[in-house]
Amino acid sequence: MASETDAPRAVARPGVAELRLPSVGIGCWAFGGGSYWGPQDQSDVDRVVARTLDAGLSYFDTAEAYNGGESESSLGRALGQRRSEALIGTKVSPCNASPARLREHCERSLRRLRTDCIDIYMLHWPLNGPSVRHFTDDEALIRNPPQIGPALEEMERLRTEGKIRFVGVSNFGRAQLTEAVGSGVRVSVNEIPYNLLMRAVEHEVLPFCAANGIATIGYSALMQGLLAHPIDSFDGVPPVRLRTRHFGSTREGSRHGEPGIEAETLAALLAIARIARHANRPVAEVALGWSVANADLGCTLVGCRNVAQLEENLQALSRPLAPEIKRDLDRVTAEVMQRLGGRIDYFQSEQETRSW
Repeated sequence: MASETDAPRAVARPGVAELRLPSVGIGCWAFGGGSYWGPQDQSDVDRVVARTLDAGLSYFDTAEAYNGGESESSLGRALGQRRSEALIGTKVSPCNASPARLREHCERSLRRLRTDCIDIYMLHWPLNGPSVRHFTDDEALIRNPPQIGPALEEMERLRTEGKIRFVGVSNFGRAQLTEAVGSGVRVSVNEIPYNLLMRAVEHEVLPFCAANGIATIGYSALMQGLLAHPIDSFDGVPPVRLRTRHFGSTREGSRHGEPGIEAETLAALLAIARIARHANRPVAEVALGWSVANADLGCTLVGCRNVAQLEENLQALSRPLAPEIKRDLDRVTAEVMQRLGGRIDYFQSEQETRSW
């Protein structure tokens, strides 16, 4: 199964221990079970984690907000005595990012994860009103959200105390990254949405991160299932998967208020399926392989609910995409990328965007 893409991608920072990420990591949102992904058997989580480590991959990505903390607890149980083999990334919700609350919530995550140190501790979203609103109904907090400077300074204190190894952010756009870097705290990671239909980070965010030594972790590689299998229409797709700016604002649960680009999105999906068929490879493998092939991306996350799904995803490592296939995929998704522009928040309107 080994291939050149298995080698961890390192990001060297002056004066900071090197962060080495595997090219593929495990997204743990479903761990612990919950309303979004449904029930999750702990024995399946145990097997996924063990098989991942056996395959030489090490990164597991979770958050305090995933299933009310149950994702962290489930991951902690599954790692058990193999904790030293793993890199754990978790995130604090923006409503909990004031210094005192951030420290308290870091301690809670440490307990749930059954560890004395979190490898990568991230702000889950930028700190602003629209972002905070998705995690709390406290109007006072929404009007006066935590500030980035004090939050990062507290994270740096946690790092010097040995409670975390690397300070990170998630869903930060270029302007927000510039502010974070300007705080004087070393930001080592930015976790961002990235797949064939979500390429906005290519405009500014990936170049900025590469220029500033910030590792990138891409999530939603299969766009929550839309890139997992061939699709010839959106009929039957769960409404919760159709809330992004790709789809019209009349879709259930949509909050962006935009007309969407459904025809262009479907055309891109059909073209991706044709390319996969011509290459005699599953659509999911081609989509994941495309993300892994981007050298500017440090790590691509995949969600795996059982070992069978994990084995399917590992094929992207064992059979890297040929350069001409990647070029074809770039070409057939370029219109979607251009139509949606450089806004990396795919769920909100331009006026209510959380990332800029």
